[in-house]
Amino acid sequence: MANKKVTGKKTASKASSNIKDPATGKSTKSSSASALSQAKSPAKDTSKNAAREASKVLRDGRTAKDSKSAAGSTLAQKTPKKER
Repeated sequence: MANKKVTGKKTASKASSNIKDPATGKSTKSSSASALSQAKSPAKDTSKNAAREASKVLRDGRTAKDSKSAAGSTLAQKTPKKER
């Protein structure tokens, strides 16, 4: 069964801000881009690389709350291996 989740408006806005910010790191930009691309498309699935980058963002203690929100959305939209 495919994933039916989409990124919410607030999280999509935070993800957009993360992408525009020149001080944002590569992992945060990657996970934010994935979350933003899935804002209105439940048919899309998070890639393996985007999920890996989102995981790095969530584990990093220096990461801002907005970045972690976008990374959490990215991981929430990852279809588990057994469902693919």
